[in-house]
Order: sequence, then C-alpha cells, then structure tokens
Amino acid sequence: MRPKSLFQALGGLPGVQRLAQAWHRRVLADEIVAHAFSHGYHPAHTERLAAYWSEAWGGPPLYTAALGDESHVVRMHSGNGEHDEMDRRAVACFTQALDDAGVQDIPLREALSRYFAWATHERMTAYPRSPRDVPQGLRIVRWGWHGPMPAPDGNAQAPTIQPSSGSTPAGQP
Repeated sequence: MRPKSLFQALGGLPGVQRLAQAWHRRVLADEIVAHAFSHGYHPAHTERLAAYWSEAWGGPPLYTAALGDESHVVRMHSGNGEHDEMDRRAVACFTQALDDAGVQDIPLREALSRYFAWATHERMTAYPRSPRDVPQGLRIVRWGWHGPMPAPDGNAQAPTIQPSSGSTPAGQP
C-alpha cells in the first residue's frame, strides 16, 4: 500500500533532508543556477528548504510554524526578472537530485517532479518585477500524488497565484 503523503513516501524528514541536500549540491555546481546563490544565502538554507518541502508534501508545518508563510517564500524568489534557462536547469538539477538521494519509486519521482516543475515555473516566478507585488497571506500549497490537495482546513487551494492589484504574474498580459 502506498503511503498517504509524499512526505511519508520519502521517509519523513530525513528523506526530505537528503533530497534538499542533494538538490542544493547540484544547483551550486551548476554554472547557471548557482547565480541565484552568488550573493550569499542563509547558512541553514538546506534545512529551511527541507522544512518547506516537508510541509508542501504533507508533513508537519515546520516552515510556517517557525519561518514564515508562502508569501514570504514567493517574495524571496520575486523581483529578479524572468530566468527561463535557470528555471529549466533548476528542474534538471532536481531530477538528478532524486537520483542522488536514492529516490527510485517511479510514482514518487513523478509526483515530486510535477511539484517541483510547477513550483519553479509557476509559483516562484509569478512576480518577476518586484517582491512588493506578492500578496499577503499566501498559503503553502500541499501537494499529493496527483497534484495540489485541499488545505488542512479543508479549503480548496488554487495551484496558480492571483496577482495583487497593479501587478501581473509572469507569462500573463
């Protein structure tokens, strides 16, 4: 029987941490993606990333309980213009990190890959002009085996970001 959540299928927090470490090593080694980290990054970046992914993949609310909400995360990735090549390479690094972390289960790899591609190409790049365009109160989207899932309070979660007044997400007129 398949575990209920992607978090559980990865082996809980230790598995998510292995994947976050593997991805971080891959992006720092990539000449294009590493540019995103060229001005420095938090010394606990990998642990924070693992907390965020854990929550997104059905684990405990480690990120929102201690570090911030989705608006905070999206703001960190906003205001950098469009960077399609970097995004494509970040996704490729994620696929390689799945190998590095020993994630062999095909349905799990597919679900995680769909999440990462969506998060990279949609969620984190929706506000290329300015972090000020990101609305308050965004929630971390919970992602399951078949995509976005209802929030823990039962409310539906939209897999796309709605622009705040006066701004337009990337790729929209």
